[in-house]
Amino acid sequence: MSIFTTIMNKVFHHKAADQAPTAAPVATSQTAPQAAPAAAAQPAPAATQQSVDVGAVLSEMAAMKDGGGNYQSSIVDLLKLLDLDSSLTARKELADELNVHASADGSAEQNIALHKAVMQKLADNGGIVPDSLRN
Repeated sequence: MSIFTTIMNKVFHHKAADQAPTAAPVATSQTAPQAAPAAAAQPAPAATQQSVDVGAVLSEMAAMKDGGGNYQSSIVDLLKLLDLDSSLTARKELADELNVHASADGSAEQNIALHKAVMQKLADNGGIVPDSLRN
């Protein structure tokens, strides 16, 4: 599994078990056999269009970990917050996945560009990313 896919799964599925029970009763409620096809057709698009508030999820994770460092702008702190490898090797691999080559590997410029690319990619995949995490 790619590093970015792991990042996305950790953010998008944070506390997914708590959200699933509220969605299940709506999808299973049927009043008449004729209503079943319409009820079944409506939840599917909502599930594929589900948006996740990336800022809120990361903030909640940071609160559980004594602040989470400077995850708002540091790729190293973001990876640590998500309990992922933040080594130079892992960041090089992530940079290759996202095609981010702003400067020398491990440099401040590269790390800033990598953080921005991760946030943009989360937004591209349905995440709601506040401007404070994009800049």
